[in-house]
Amino acid sequence: MIESVATEHAPKAIGPYSQAIKANGLLFASGQVALDPRTQQLVQGGDVAIETERVLENLKAVVEAAGSSLAHTVKTTVYLADLGDFAKMNEVYARYFGERPPARATVQVSRLPRDARVEIDLIALL
Repeated sequence: MIESVATEHAPKAIGPYSQAIKANGLLFASGQVALDPRTQQLVQGGDVAIETERVLENLKAVVEAAGSSLAHTVKTTVYLADLGDFAKMNEVYARYFGERPPARATVQVSRLPRDARVEIDLIALL
């Protein structure tokens, strides 16, 4: 069985996709950029640490709406507009996944939606 997940505590999808999908005991959360869920605008500041915090708060809201938690995350993919931002992103990321961090891939991409500096998606257990 496949079930779509949606919450008002994370930004609405800006395209034809779900915030997350539940399937066979797993949660597949779509990539989040640093959109404020109230305004649907990118957080201000141009700082990857600020953006990473917003991204992870958005993912936390989606995961919790699905009945899980970030502690059940098994895999993330981090997309950075500039790998030079890796250390700053990693500092914030470690606060959310410090005790038992999930498997992860981090890649530099040429551009992200809304010219964000970071996007993260994840897979978690339900």
